Amino acid sequence: MTDLDMQYRMDLVRRPRRLRTSNAMRELVAETHIEPRHFIMPYFVVEGEQQVQPIATLPGVSRFSVDMLMGQLERSLNLGIKSVMFFGVLDADKKDEVGTTSFDPEGPVNRALREARKNFGNDLVLMTDVCLCGYTDHGHCGIIKQSEKGPVVDNDPSLDQLNQMALSHAEAGADMVAPSDMMDGRVGSIREYLDDFGHSDVGILAYSVKYASAFYGPFRDAAGSSPKDFGITGRHTYQMDSRNVREALSEMYLDEAEGADMMMVKPALAYLDVIRQMREHTALPVVAYNVSGEYAMIKAAVAAGVLDEAAAVRESLLAMRRAGADLIISYFAVDAIEKSWL
Repeated sequence: MTDLDMQYRMDLVRRPRRLRTSNAMRELVAETHIEPRHFIMPYFVVEGEQQVQPIATLPGVSRFSVDMLMGQLERSLNLGIKSVMFFGVLDADKKDEVGTTSFDPEGPVNRALREARKNFGNDLVLMTDVCLCGYTDHGHCGIIKQSEKGPVVDNDPSLDQLNQMALSHAEAGADMVAPSDMMDGRVGSIREYLDDFGHSDVGILAYSVKYASAFYGPFRDAAGSSPKDFGITGRHTYQMDSRNVREALSEMYLDEAEGADMMMVKPALAYLDVIRQMREHTALPVVAYNVSGEYAMIKAAVAAGVLDEAAAVRESLLAMRRAGADLIISYFAVDAIEKSWL
Protein backbone atom coordinates (compact mmCIF):
# COMPACT_ATOMS: atom_id res chain seq x y z
CA MET A 1 0.00 0.00 0.00
CA THR A 2 1.43 3.34 -1.05
CA ASP A 3 1.56 6.42 1.15
CA LEU A 4 -1.27 7.90 -0.89
CA ASP A 5 -3.34 4.77 -0.40
CA MET A 6 -2.68 4.92 3.35
CA GLN A 7 -3.69 8.59 3.52
CA TYR A 8 -6.88 7.84 1.59
CA ARG A 9 -7.64 4.99 3.97
CA MET A 10 -7.06 7.23 7.00
CA ASP A 11 -9.34 9.91 5.55
CA LEU A 12 -12.09 7.32 5.37
CA VAL A 13 -11.49 6.23 8.97
CA ARG A 14 -11.57 9.73 10.47
CA ARG A 15 -15.27 10.48 10.50
CA PRO A 16 -16.20 12.51 13.62
CA ARG A 17 -19.69 13.01 12.20
CA ARG A 18 -20.48 9.40 13.04
CA LEU A 19 -21.00 10.59 16.60
CA ARG A 20 -23.45 13.32 15.51
CA THR A 21 -25.86 11.28 13.41
CA SER A 22 -28.88 11.56 15.72
CA ASN A 23 -30.00 13.32 18.84
CA ALA A 24 -29.69 10.06 20.76
CA MET A 25 -26.11 9.66 19.56
CA ARG A 26 -25.24 13.25 20.44
CA GLU A 27 -26.72 12.76 23.90
CA LEU A 28 -24.70 9.58 24.32
CA VAL A 29 -21.34 11.30 23.83
CA ALA A 30 -22.12 14.82 25.17
CA GLU A 31 -19.32 16.04 27.42
CA THR A 32 -21.15 18.82 29.25
CA HIS A 33 -24.53 18.74 30.96
CA ILE A 34 -26.72 21.13 32.92
CA GLU A 35 -29.10 19.85 35.55
CA PRO A 36 -31.37 21.77 37.95
CA ARG A 37 -28.93 21.12 40.80
CA HIS A 38 -26.33 23.22 39.01
CA PHE A 39 -28.39 26.41 39.44
CA ILE A 40 -28.58 29.02 42.17
CA MET A 41 -31.73 31.08 41.61
CA PRO A 42 -31.43 34.77 42.61
CA TYR A 43 -34.34 36.64 44.20
CA PHE A 44 -34.82 40.32 45.07
CA VAL A 45 -36.65 40.75 48.38
CA VAL A 46 -38.52 43.94 49.35
CA GLU A 47 -40.33 45.17 52.41
CA GLY A 48 -44.11 45.12 52.87
CA GLU A 49 -46.70 42.53 51.93
CA GLN A 50 -48.40 41.39 48.72
CA GLN A 51 -45.61 42.99 46.71
CA VAL A 52 -44.72 41.73 43.24
CA GLN A 53 -42.79 44.46 41.45
CA PRO A 54 -41.79 43.75 37.83
CA ILE A 55 -38.36 45.09 36.92
CA ALA A 56 -38.45 46.93 33.59
CA THR A 57 -34.77 46.39 32.81
CA LEU A 58 -35.01 42.66 33.61
CA PRO A 59 -38.03 41.39 31.66
CA GLY A 60 -39.62 38.46 33.45
CA VAL A 61 -37.91 39.20 36.78
CA SER A 62 -39.69 40.79 39.77
CA ARG A 63 -39.01 41.90 43.31
CA PHE A 64 -41.05 40.03 45.92
CA SER A 65 -42.13 40.73 49.46
CA VAL A 66 -41.47 37.85 51.82
CA ASP A 67 -45.03 36.51 51.72
CA MET A 68 -45.04 36.40 47.93
CA LEU A 69 -41.51 35.02 47.76
CA MET A 70 -42.45 31.72 49.40
CA GLY A 71 -44.45 30.59 46.39
CA GLN A 72 -41.49 31.36 44.14
CA LEU A 73 -39.19 29.31 46.34
CA GLU A 74 -41.60 26.38 46.23
CA ARG A 75 -41.71 26.70 42.45
CA SER A 76 -37.91 26.57 42.28
CA LEU A 77 -37.70 23.61 44.62
CA ASN A 78 -40.33 21.67 42.68
CA LEU A 79 -38.18 22.12 39.57
CA GLY A 80 -35.18 20.61 41.32
CA ILE A 81 -33.35 23.88 42.04
CA LYS A 82 -31.77 23.27 45.41
CA SER A 83 -30.23 26.66 46.11
CA VAL A 84 -31.40 30.28 46.11
CA MET A 85 -29.73 33.62 46.83
CA PHE A 86 -31.46 36.62 48.39
CA PHE A 87 -30.72 40.27 47.60
CA GLY A 88 -32.32 42.86 49.87
CA VAL A 89 -33.96 45.98 48.40
CA LEU A 90 -34.74 48.95 50.64
CA ASP A 91 -36.57 52.23 50.20
CA ALA A 92 -34.27 55.26 49.99
CA ASP A 93 -35.36 56.60 53.39
CA LYS A 94 -34.02 53.44 55.09
CA LYS A 95 -30.45 54.03 53.85
CA ASP A 96 -27.62 55.98 55.46
CA GLU A 97 -23.91 56.67 54.95
CA VAL A 98 -22.72 53.44 56.58
CA GLY A 99 -25.50 50.96 55.72
CA THR A 100 -26.79 50.51 59.27
CA THR A 101 -29.92 48.70 58.11
CA SER A 102 -27.82 46.01 56.40
CA PHE A 103 -27.89 44.01 59.63
CA ASP A 104 -31.41 44.86 60.80
CA PRO A 105 -32.91 41.56 62.04
CA GLU A 106 -36.26 42.71 60.63
CA GLY A 107 -34.83 43.57 57.22
CA PRO A 108 -36.27 41.82 54.15
CA VAL A 109 -33.43 39.31 53.76
CA ASN A 110 -33.47 38.25 57.39
CA ARG A 111 -37.24 37.86 57.37
CA ALA A 112 -37.05 35.88 54.13
CA LEU A 113 -34.46 33.55 55.65
CA ARG A 114 -36.56 32.80 58.71
CA GLU A 115 -39.71 32.24 56.67
CA ALA A 116 -37.93 30.06 54.10
CA ARG A 117 -36.37 27.93 56.82
CA LYS A 118 -39.76 27.50 58.48
CA ASN A 119 -41.43 26.51 55.20
CA PHE A 120 -38.75 24.39 53.55
CA GLY A 121 -36.47 23.19 56.33
CA ASN A 122 -33.17 22.01 54.92
CA ASP A 123 -34.54 21.18 51.46
CA LEU A 124 -33.22 24.49 50.11
CA VAL A 125 -29.69 25.85 50.47
CA LEU A 126 -30.23 29.47 51.51
CA MET A 127 -27.56 31.94 50.39
CA THR A 128 -27.41 35.69 50.88
CA ASP A 129 -25.57 38.52 49.20
CA VAL A 130 -23.45 40.45 51.71
CA CYS A 131 -22.67 43.97 50.53
CA LEU A 132 -23.41 47.52 51.64
CA CYS A 133 -24.25 49.00 48.23
CA GLY A 134 -28.00 48.42 48.57
CA TYR A 135 -28.04 49.86 52.10
CA THR A 136 -25.89 53.00 51.77
CA ASP A 137 -27.30 56.28 50.50
CA HIS A 138 -24.28 56.66 48.20
CA GLY A 139 -24.51 53.19 46.65
CA HIS A 140 -20.90 52.18 47.18
CA CYS A 141 -19.91 48.82 48.63
CA GLY A 142 -18.13 50.26 51.66
CA ILE A 143 -17.92 53.28 53.94
CA ILE A 144 -16.73 56.53 52.33
CA LYS A 145 -14.03 58.64 53.96
CA GLN A 146 -12.28 61.85 52.94
CA SER A 147 -8.59 61.56 52.16
CA GLU A 148 -5.90 63.81 50.76
CA LYS A 149 -6.83 62.43 47.34
CA GLY A 150 -10.54 63.05 47.89
CA PRO A 151 -13.32 60.58 48.80
CA VAL A 152 -12.28 56.93 48.99
CA VAL A 153 -13.92 53.69 50.10
CA ASP A 154 -12.42 52.95 53.51
CA ASN A 155 -11.60 49.25 53.53
CA ASP A 156 -11.16 48.19 57.16
CA PRO A 157 -14.09 50.03 58.81
CA SER A 158 -16.27 48.59 56.05
CA LEU A 159 -15.34 45.10 57.24
CA ASP A 160 -17.01 45.77 60.59
CA GLN A 161 -20.33 46.45 58.86
CA LEU A 162 -19.97 43.43 56.60
CA ASN A 163 -19.21 41.22 59.60
CA GLN A 164 -22.41 42.31 61.31
CA MET A 165 -24.44 41.85 58.15
CA ALA A 166 -23.10 38.32 57.65
CA LEU A 167 -23.77 37.47 61.29
CA SER A 168 -27.35 38.72 61.09
CA HIS A 169 -27.94 36.46 58.08
CA ALA A 170 -26.36 33.50 59.86
CA GLU A 171 -28.57 34.07 62.90
CA ALA A 172 -31.64 34.23 60.63
CA GLY A 173 -30.84 30.85 59.08
CA ALA A 174 -28.49 31.34 56.10
CA ASP A 175 -26.53 28.29 55.03
CA MET A 176 -24.00 30.41 53.19
CA VAL A 177 -23.15 34.12 53.00
CA ALA A 178 -21.71 35.63 49.83
CA PRO A 179 -19.62 38.79 50.31
CA SER A 180 -19.68 40.71 47.01
CA ASP A 181 -18.09 43.98 48.15
CA MET A 182 -14.50 43.23 47.07
CA MET A 183 -12.99 44.75 50.22
CA ASP A 184 -9.56 43.30 50.97
CA GLY A 185 -9.61 40.71 53.75
CA ARG A 186 -13.37 40.44 54.04
CA VAL A 187 -13.51 36.63 53.71
CA GLY A 188 -11.10 36.11 56.60
CA SER A 189 -12.80 38.79 58.67
CA ILE A 190 -16.28 37.31 58.16
CA ARG A 191 -14.99 33.78 58.79
CA GLU A 192 -13.46 34.77 62.10
CA TYR A 193 -16.53 36.78 63.13
CA LEU A 194 -18.96 33.98 62.35
CA ASP A 195 -16.79 31.46 64.18
CA ASP A 196 -16.53 33.72 67.23
CA PHE A 197 -20.33 33.86 67.44
CA GLY A 198 -20.84 30.11 67.05
CA HIS A 199 -21.64 29.91 63.35
CA SER A 200 -18.70 27.87 62.12
CA ASP A 201 -21.16 25.75 60.10
CA VAL A 202 -22.22 28.70 57.91
CA GLY A 203 -20.26 28.71 54.66
CA ILE A 204 -18.80 31.54 52.60
CA LEU A 205 -19.29 31.83 48.86
CA ALA A 206 -16.73 34.51 47.99
CA TYR A 207 -17.21 36.81 45.04
CA SER A 208 -13.50 36.23 44.58
CA VAL A 209 -13.20 37.57 41.05
CA LYS A 210 -15.65 40.41 40.51
CA TYR A 211 -14.83 42.75 37.68
CA ALA A 212 -15.79 46.43 37.39
CA SER A 213 -18.12 45.56 34.55
CA ALA A 214 -20.50 47.26 32.15
CA PHE A 215 -22.91 44.32 32.57
CA TYR A 216 -24.34 45.23 35.99
CA GLY A 217 -26.74 48.01 34.98
CA PRO A 218 -30.06 46.16 35.22
CA PHE A 219 -29.11 44.72 38.62
CA ARG A 220 -28.39 48.18 39.99
CA ASP A 221 -31.80 49.27 38.80
CA ALA A 222 -33.40 46.23 40.43
CA ALA A 223 -31.58 46.64 43.74
CA GLY A 224 -31.42 50.43 43.85
CA SER A 225 -27.66 50.24 44.26
CA SER A 226 -26.19 52.57 41.63
CA PRO A 227 -23.11 54.32 43.06
CA LYS A 228 -22.98 58.10 43.30
CA ASP A 229 -19.98 59.87 41.82
CA PHE A 230 -17.80 61.30 44.57
CA GLY A 231 -14.79 61.53 42.31
CA ILE A 232 -14.50 57.75 42.71
CA THR A 233 -14.52 56.28 39.21
CA GLY A 234 -17.48 53.94 39.45
CA ARG A 235 -16.31 50.97 41.49
CA HIS A 236 -12.97 50.62 39.76
CA THR A 237 -10.96 51.25 42.93
CA TYR A 238 -12.18 48.02 44.50
CA GLN A 239 -13.63 45.82 41.75
CA MET A 240 -11.21 44.18 39.34
CA ASP A 241 -9.79 45.58 36.11
CA SER A 242 -11.17 43.67 33.14
CA ARG A 243 -7.71 43.53 31.55
CA ASN A 244 -6.30 41.27 34.26
CA VAL A 245 -6.39 37.52 34.80
CA ARG A 246 -3.25 36.86 36.88
CA GLU A 247 -4.69 39.27 39.42
CA ALA A 248 -7.85 37.15 39.43
CA LEU A 249 -5.82 34.15 40.52
CA SER A 250 -4.22 36.23 43.26
CA GLU A 251 -7.68 37.18 44.55
CA MET A 252 -8.70 33.54 44.38
CA TYR A 253 -5.69 32.32 46.37
CA LEU A 254 -6.27 34.97 49.04
CA ASP A 255 -9.92 34.04 49.49
CA GLU A 256 -9.11 30.35 49.63
CA ALA A 257 -6.46 30.99 52.29
CA GLU A 258 -8.92 33.14 54.27
CA GLY A 259 -11.50 30.36 54.46
CA ALA A 260 -13.80 30.58 51.44
CA ASP A 261 -15.85 27.44 50.81
CA MET A 262 -16.81 28.31 47.23
CA MET A 263 -15.52 30.96 44.84
CA MET A 264 -17.22 32.97 42.14
CA VAL A 265 -16.37 34.67 38.87
CA LYS A 266 -18.60 37.62 37.95
CA PRO A 267 -19.63 38.32 35.19
CA ALA A 268 -19.58 35.01 33.32
CA LEU A 269 -19.81 35.30 29.54
CA ALA A 270 -17.06 37.89 29.03
CA TYR A 271 -14.81 36.01 31.49
CA LEU A 272 -15.05 32.36 30.50
CA ASP A 273 -11.25 32.25 30.34
CA VAL A 274 -11.12 33.35 33.98
CA ILE A 275 -13.59 30.62 34.99
CA ARG A 276 -11.31 28.10 33.28
CA GLN A 277 -8.24 29.50 35.05
CA MET A 278 -9.98 29.30 38.42
CA ARG A 279 -11.19 25.75 37.76
CA GLU A 280 -7.62 24.66 37.00
CA HIS A 281 -6.15 26.28 40.12
CA THR A 282 -8.54 25.31 42.92
CA ALA A 283 -10.27 22.21 44.23
CA LEU A 284 -13.13 24.31 45.66
CA PRO A 285 -16.47 24.58 43.86
CA VAL A 286 -16.45 27.33 41.23
CA VAL A 287 -19.56 29.48 40.68
CA ALA A 288 -20.32 31.60 37.62
CA TYR A 289 -22.70 34.55 37.89
CA ASN A 290 -24.73 34.94 34.70
CA VAL A 291 -25.32 38.61 35.46
CA SER A 292 -28.20 40.96 34.74
CA GLY A 293 -26.65 42.57 31.66
CA GLU A 294 -26.06 39.17 30.08
CA TYR A 295 -29.68 38.26 30.77
CA ALA A 296 -31.00 41.58 29.44
CA MET A 297 -28.95 41.34 26.24
CA ILE A 298 -30.49 38.00 25.31
CA LYS A 299 -33.97 39.23 26.22
CA ALA A 300 -33.50 42.33 24.03
CA ALA A 301 -32.21 40.26 21.11
CA VAL A 302 -35.16 37.87 21.45
CA ALA A 303 -37.60 40.80 21.53
CA ALA A 304 -35.95 42.16 18.38
CA GLY A 305 -36.46 38.82 16.66
CA VAL A 306 -32.79 38.13 16.05
CA LEU A 307 -32.20 35.28 18.51
CA ASP A 308 -34.02 32.11 19.49
CA GLU A 309 -34.25 32.40 23.27
CA ALA A 310 -34.08 28.70 24.13
CA ALA A 311 -31.07 28.08 21.91
CA ALA A 312 -29.21 31.21 23.05
CA VAL A 313 -29.79 30.52 26.74
CA ARG A 314 -28.81 26.87 26.42
CA GLU A 315 -25.61 27.72 24.55
CA SER A 316 -24.64 30.45 27.02
CA LEU A 317 -25.19 28.29 30.09
CA LEU A 318 -23.37 25.35 28.55
CA ALA A 319 -20.41 27.63 27.85
CA MET A 320 -20.18 28.45 31.56
CA ARG A 321 -20.33 24.80 32.53
CA ARG A 322 -17.85 23.85 29.82
CA ALA A 323 -15.44 26.52 31.05
CA GLY A 324 -15.49 24.85 34.46
CA ALA A 325 -18.33 26.29 36.52
CA ASP A 326 -19.80 23.81 39.00
CA LEU A 327 -22.74 26.09 39.74
CA ILE A 328 -24.39 28.98 37.91
CA ILE A 329 -26.35 31.90 39.36
CA SER A 330 -28.81 32.81 36.63
CA TYR A 331 -32.10 34.68 36.27
CA PHE A 332 -32.86 32.20 33.47
CA ALA A 333 -32.80 29.18 35.80
CA VAL A 334 -36.53 28.70 36.40
CA ASP A 335 -37.56 29.36 32.79
CA ALA A 336 -34.77 27.20 31.41
CA ILE A 337 -36.04 24.20 33.38
CA GLU A 338 -39.79 24.84 33.14
CA LYS A 339 -39.66 25.42 29.37
CA SER A 340 -37.25 22.53 28.71
CA TRP A 341 -34.61 24.79 27.13
CA LEU A 342 -31.78 22.61 28.44
